[in-house]
Amino acid sequence: MSNTTASPPYEVDECRGVLRVFSDGSIIRTSKPSFDVPVHDDGSVAWTDVVFDNVNNLSLRLYKPTTINATSKLPIFYYIHGGGFCIGSRTWPNCQNYCFRLASELQAVIVAPDYRLAPENRLPAAIEDGYTALKWLQDQAEKPDEWLGEVADFGNVFISGDSAGGNMAHHLAVRLGKGSAELGPVRVRGYVLLAPFFGGTIRTKSEAEGPKDAFLNLELIDRFWRLSIPIGETTDNPLVNPFGPFSQSLKEEEFDPMLVVVGGSDLLKDRAQEYAKNLTDWGNKIEYVEFEGKQHGFFTIHPFSDDSNKLMILIKRFIAQNSKSN
Repeated sequence: MSNTTASPPYEVDECRGVLRVFSDGSIIRTSKPSFDVPVHDDGSVAWTDVVFDNVNNLSLRLYKPTTINATSKLPIFYYIHGGGFCIGSRTWPNCQNYCFRLASELQAVIVAPDYRLAPENRLPAAIEDGYTALKWLQDQAEKPDEWLGEVADFGNVFISGDSAGGNMAHHLAVRLGKGSAELGPVRVRGYVLLAPFFGGTIRTKSEAEGPKDAFLNLELIDRFWRLSIPIGETTDNPLVNPFGPFSQSLKEEEFDPMLVVVGGSDLLKDRAQEYAKNLTDWGNKIEYVEFEGKQHGFFTIHPFSDDSNKLMILIKRFIAQNSKSN
């Protein structure tokens, strides 16, 4: 009879103190967010939580200004949080604070959906959840409740995503196509990709030469992909690399207008720049803006900085230029 005992499981992966993965496949998540900052709720924006997917127990958070300056109904602006597909939530303070500001300054209804996280739910689960959140809006448009129906313009929708959320926004844009006909009477008017999280097996210059102490460094980028892509796949999977060897060609696809934003010191910069250039060269209306010297997530880490203020003006202008009245 053997006297040997199994060694206890040990930690093999960790993400920002929130997610721990062990050698036996077990996972521990903490409820404490990695952005432990105060919530700045001054009462100028009302909010409520709604379940949009009963099967997967997923909720979204709705925001609207308590004082509405516009004479017409408000645009709807989706804000899909980031976190490398592995961490993050609509309830995290940094997400809440940014949504408060978006609702107030854009004079818009903000929709901030959660989605299933990896590694428990690997891609494409998150992307499917993003689509489900849009189908929920379609149901609301057909039978609006009091909270949304009185103020929301379902024909004037913008989809924004931060980092992993930006990746999701891209896939939603591809799936829905120009005009988003399948969502009627909901109409998507444009997309805002904030430092979209794309990857590939061949390193870009900004990835290879980026600072090792960056907020989103190469080691963390690789860890997020390792935990989120389908097992056995590489970062040339079409879910990760829109221009990879296995991805469908986007040359013949037509997209609604896009605003692509990235920090000049973000390791993801080159991929965002390539994305915007390719879609522009193929005849789409794409605006690319790079904030010199800024790292990944600058607008949520420092939401009231000068550059964050400039970004808010850019988003507001993009909505005004692409709303249905124009």
